[in-house]
Amino acid sequence: MESDQFIHEYLGEVESISKRILREDIGKVIETVYEAWRENRQIFTAGNGGSASTASHFASDLAKFTSVEGKPRIKALALTDNVPWITAITNDLGWGNVYVEQLRNLMGEGDVFIAISVHGGSGEDKAGPWSQNLLAAARFVKEKKGKLIGLAGFNGGFLRKICDACIVVPANSTPHVEGFHLVVTHLICAKLKELMERS
Repeated sequence: MESDQFIHEYLGEVESISKRILREDIGKVIETVYEAWRENRQIFTAGNGGSASTASHFASDLAKFTSVEGKPRIKALALTDNVPWITAITNDLGWGNVYVEQLRNLMGEGDVFIAISVHGGSGEDKAGPWSQNLLAAARFVKEKKGKLIGLAGFNGGFLRKICDACIVVPANSTPHVEGFHLVVTHLICAKLKELMERS
């Protein structure tokens, strides 16, 4: 069948990515989140499009999946999930401010912001440059002495340059990047739970 070759090539790229993704970058993200948990810091996630759902999923897993009986829990919140607040900010201040304005209310020194963007803030389309709301939030986090984590693809874009720790999925396909972001976030949560159980 015609689809057989497509399936073979698609899964072949998945296998190739899993071999090329930098393990040390994943490890650095795990260390950063683990340290935040040890210091009782908050973790915020955000993204646009498919990455918004990844941000929500990741925050849920950080808060629920990693929980260990008798241990403090990770304080994780997705900035993608409060629809009234998001629409109020967008209506009054524009979509570019939707994440930074939430962080002004919530973020403290040493807290962690996880920005998820397929292109890492590089490129543009009809609405202008991509992920400007994430980049505005990233700059705010750095100003406030927070920790900044990025999940990106392609060449990593702006996030790779500014983040304290950044995982770049070595792929030039949005479906592969978004799919691997989910693989990586599940890996991170599984390792965090193991570390928390041993602490």
